[in-house]
Amino acid sequence: MITITKSALKRFKEVADSNDFIRIGVVGGGCAGLTYNIEIEERADEDDILIELEGVNICIDRNSSFMLSETTVNYIETMQQSGFRFDNPQAASSCGCGTSFSPKEDPSIDSSIPLAGGCSTGGCPSS
Repeated sequence: MITITKSALKRFKEVADSNDFIRIGVVGGGCAGLTYNIEIEERADEDDILIELEGVNICIDRNSSFMLSETTVNYIETMQQSGFRFDNPQAASSCGCGTSFSPKEDPSIDSSIPLAGGCSTGGCPSS
Protein backbone atom coordinates (compact mmCIF):
# COMPACT_ATOMS: atom_id res chain seq x y z
CA MET A 1 0.00 0.00 0.00
CA ILE A 2 1.31 3.48 0.85
CA THR A 3 4.26 4.36 3.09
CA ILE A 4 4.25 7.48 5.27
CA THR A 5 7.70 8.57 6.50
CA LYS A 6 8.27 9.72 10.06
CA SER A 7 8.74 13.33 8.90
CA ALA A 8 5.42 13.26 6.98
CA LEU A 9 3.66 11.73 9.98
CA LYS A 10 5.14 14.41 12.25
CA ARG A 11 3.84 17.14 9.92
CA PHE A 12 0.37 15.54 9.81
CA LYS A 13 0.32 15.61 13.63
CA GLU A 14 1.27 19.31 13.60
CA VAL A 15 -1.50 20.41 11.24
CA ALA A 16 -4.43 18.11 12.09
CA ASP A 17 -6.47 17.47 15.21
CA SER A 18 -6.57 13.94 16.56
CA ASN A 19 -10.14 13.41 15.31
CA ASP A 20 -9.42 14.75 11.79
CA PHE A 21 -8.68 12.65 8.73
CA ILE A 22 -5.77 13.32 6.39
CA ARG A 23 -7.05 12.58 2.88
CA ILE A 24 -4.32 11.58 0.43
CA GLY A 25 -5.43 11.32 -3.16
CA VAL A 26 -4.92 11.92 -6.84
CA VAL A 27 -6.97 14.39 -8.91
CA GLY A 28 -6.88 15.48 -12.53
CA GLY A 29 -4.66 18.50 -13.15
CA GLY A 30 -1.10 19.74 -13.01
CA CYS A 31 1.62 19.79 -15.64
CA ALA A 32 1.71 16.04 -16.16
CA GLY A 33 -2.03 15.25 -16.02
CA LEU A 34 -2.60 14.07 -12.44
CA THR A 35 -1.88 15.92 -9.20
CA TYR A 36 -1.23 14.63 -5.70
CA ASN A 37 -3.66 16.02 -3.16
CA ILE A 38 -3.54 16.18 0.65
CA GLU A 39 -6.44 17.67 2.60
CA ILE A 40 -7.70 17.67 6.17
CA GLU A 41 -11.28 16.46 6.55
CA GLU A 42 -13.64 15.95 9.47
CA ARG A 43 -14.74 12.49 8.31
CA ALA A 44 -13.87 9.78 5.85
CA ASP A 45 -16.18 8.58 3.10
CA GLU A 46 -17.87 5.20 3.45
CA ASP A 47 -15.79 3.51 0.74
CA ASP A 48 -12.41 5.04 1.71
CA ILE A 49 -9.43 2.93 2.66
CA LEU A 50 -8.57 3.85 6.26
CA ILE A 51 -5.13 3.75 7.84
CA GLU A 52 -4.29 4.71 11.42
CA LEU A 53 -0.64 5.51 12.18
CA GLU A 54 0.42 6.68 15.64
CA GLY A 55 -2.92 8.40 16.22
CA VAL A 56 -3.14 9.94 12.74
CA ASN A 57 -6.21 8.95 10.69
CA ILE A 58 -5.47 8.70 6.97
CA CYS A 59 -8.08 8.07 4.30
CA ILE A 60 -7.57 7.28 0.62
CA ASP A 61 -10.36 6.99 -1.92
CA ARG A 62 -10.42 3.70 -3.83
CA ASN A 63 -9.63 5.27 -7.24
CA SER A 64 -6.54 7.01 -5.88
CA SER A 65 -5.37 3.90 -4.04
CA PHE A 66 -4.41 2.20 -7.32
CA MET A 67 -2.25 5.11 -8.43
CA LEU A 68 -0.70 5.49 -4.97
CA SER A 69 0.15 1.80 -4.60
CA GLU A 70 3.69 1.46 -3.20
CA THR A 71 4.07 5.27 -3.01
CA THR A 72 6.16 6.82 -0.24
CA VAL A 73 4.93 10.15 1.15
CA ASN A 74 7.69 12.26 2.72
CA TYR A 75 7.85 15.77 4.16
CA ILE A 76 10.95 17.85 3.53
CA GLU A 77 12.14 21.23 4.78
CA THR A 78 15.04 23.07 3.20
CA MET A 79 16.13 26.70 3.03
CA GLN A 80 14.33 27.03 -0.30
CA GLN A 81 11.13 25.05 0.18
CA SER A 82 9.09 22.77 2.38
CA GLY A 83 6.34 20.36 1.57
CA PHE A 84 5.23 16.84 0.90
CA ARG A 85 7.04 14.75 -1.70
CA PHE A 86 5.71 11.63 -3.37
CA ASP A 87 7.97 8.82 -4.55
CA ASN A 88 5.57 6.92 -6.79
CA PRO A 89 6.59 3.83 -8.78
CA GLN A 90 3.26 4.10 -10.67
CA ALA A 91 4.43 7.36 -12.28
CA ALA A 92 5.80 7.18 -15.81
CA SER A 93 6.94 10.81 -15.53
CA SER A 94 6.61 13.77 -13.18
CA CYS A 95 6.62 17.50 -13.71
CA GLY A 96 9.56 19.60 -12.56
CA CYS A 97 7.86 20.85 -9.41
CA GLY A 98 7.07 17.27 -8.30
CA THR A 99 3.38 17.82 -7.58
CA SER A 100 1.97 16.10 -10.65
CA PHE A 101 2.63 12.97 -12.68
CA SER A 102 1.46 10.89 -15.58
CA PRO A 103 0.73 7.24 -14.77
CA LYS A 104 2.30 4.21 -16.37
CA GLU A 105 0.01 2.29 -18.67
CA ASP A 106 -1.57 -0.28 -16.35
CA PRO A 107 -4.94 -1.99 -16.88
CA SER A 108 -5.48 -2.18 -13.09
CA ILE A 109 -5.42 1.63 -12.77
CA ASP A 110 -8.83 3.27 -12.89
CA SER A 111 -8.91 5.48 -15.98
CA SER A 112 -12.01 7.40 -14.81
CA ILE A 113 -9.84 10.13 -13.27
CA PRO A 114 -9.62 12.70 -16.07
CA LEU A 115 -6.18 13.90 -17.08
CA ALA A 116 -5.86 17.65 -17.34
CA GLY A 117 -3.39 20.45 -17.06
CA GLY A 118 -0.08 21.33 -18.55
CA CYS A 119 1.98 24.35 -17.54
CA SER A 120 0.45 26.42 -20.31
CA THR A 121 -3.00 25.86 -18.78
CA GLY A 122 -1.95 27.10 -15.35
CA GLY A 123 -2.23 23.57 -13.96
CA CYS A 124 1.19 23.69 -12.36
CA PRO A 125 1.37 25.51 -9.03
CA SER A 126 4.85 26.73 -9.94
CA SER A 127 3.75 28.42 -13.17
